[in-house]
Amino acid sequence: MSEKSVFSHPVWPLIAALVVIAVDQVTKLLIVASIPVGTIAWGWGNDFFWLVHQRNTGVAFSLGNSLPSVARSALFIVLPLMVLVGLSVYLWRDRTLTSLQRWGLGLILGGGLGNIIDRIFRPDGVVDFLSFRLYGFLGMERFATFNVADSGVTVGGALIILSLLLGWKRK
Repeated sequence: MSEKSVFSHPVWPLIAALVVIAVDQVTKLLIVASIPVGTIAWGWGNDFFWLVHQRNTGVAFSLGNSLPSVARSALFIVLPLMVLVGLSVYLWRDRTLTSLQRWGLGLILGGGLGNIIDRIFRPDGVVDFLSFRLYGFLGMERFATFNVADSGVTVGGALIILSLLLGWKRK
């Protein structure tokens, strides 16, 4: 049985990637324009959520912040960019991927490119602005501050894992 949904065409996950990039960059521009770095703009839910302005020169959880800038550029711009180019080709050409896997890869592509844009054009670091309190869960009071691009990568990865766990296959 073939997939009949218009959203199963390979172009849609690429459009989703572009939407993630656009929303990510617009939200970052708004944060930079309206909230000073290191400032909590407002909170909600008795300290559960903060809208903040943080910068991260590393990757997830600030890993690699202390590396020399040349090493950071190679590890956090060049290498991920090569992976994302390969991912794009794979996403466009591989006809064995399920729609769920395609959407997951599209979200990862958009999120990855959103943060690479920051790494190239914002030498003071990737703009992060969403902060949630964990109340000691996993030994952390607050989860690492993140952005829309990070959310795209996380949701995309979860979709791929879900598709693999469920064993969905295109017939």
